Amino acid sequence: MKRILIITGDGGESYETLYAKHRFEEEGFEATIAAPTRKMLNLVMHDFEPGWDTYIERKGYYVESDVAMDDVQAEHFDSVLLIGGRAPEFLRNDPKVISIVKHFDQSGKFIFAICHGIQILVTAGLVKDRNITCYEHVRFEVESCGGTFIGKDQAVRDGRIVTGQTWQSHPEFYRLVFECLKEE
Repeated sequence: MKRILIITGDGGESYETLYAKHRFEEEGFEATIAAPTRKMLNLVMHDFEPGWDTYIERKGYYVESDVAMDDVQAEHFDSVLLIGGRAPEFLRNDPKVISIVKHFDQSGKFIFAICHGIQILVTAGLVKDRNITCYEHVRFEVESCGGTFIGKDQAVRDGRIVTGQTWQSHPEFYRLVFECLKEE
């Protein structure tokens, strides 16, 4: 059975988190949610409303994290998913999170990231010379760190990294994710 590590925290995108957990479990995979601490997480919903220049944020669902970052043994997982929302803005400053993501890269395992989750890839130094898609307001970070932003595609695969723009990209993103997981 494949084991997928899902990294998020308070402020993680509710729909992205729950969709991922359910979708992986539906396929018979073990999906483990990792957060800074093992606790009930406060997720959020980001959406777009007419008249707003940016997305809005509402309280989302709660979800229990399965493991604290300090207790993650990355070698026990087959791939990692970096969830969007506001959580990556905080998580990218956690050396343990960056170490975990770098482990997946150095081990040749798949890394999946969606929306603002790409901010963690940027901090880990994994976008340089890669084709990346993400939420449009993360584009500057990707390009500033040597990545090529691909805006025309909802999801992009570059080697062992798959990126998606937003939760609206789920069909295209998960099509690529599951193609990758079937390769192994």
